[in-house]
Amino acid sequence: MSTTREHSGQAALSICEALLLAMNDRGLLPEHEIVGVLRDAAATHENAIGTEAETRDHRAIAALINAIITGGLSPRRA
Repeated sequence: MSTTREHSGQAALSICEALLLAMNDRGLLPEHEIVGVLRDAAATHENAIGTEAETRDHRAIAALINAIITGGLSPRRA
């Protein structure tokens, strides 16, 4: 069952992805800089400290961001 927190996270991810794609489409940021932004975000979560549960959450978030990098910016790019 999804929670409000999960819905918020999914909404934030969708909004951020749309913004990054729009910035690329309009020539504001080249794709390599967008990938850099994503790598920075992943590194922030990979290096986060906290409780075991918090660290596990951060690692999962980093893995998701890295999967986005590996898989391309969007399914529409395929």
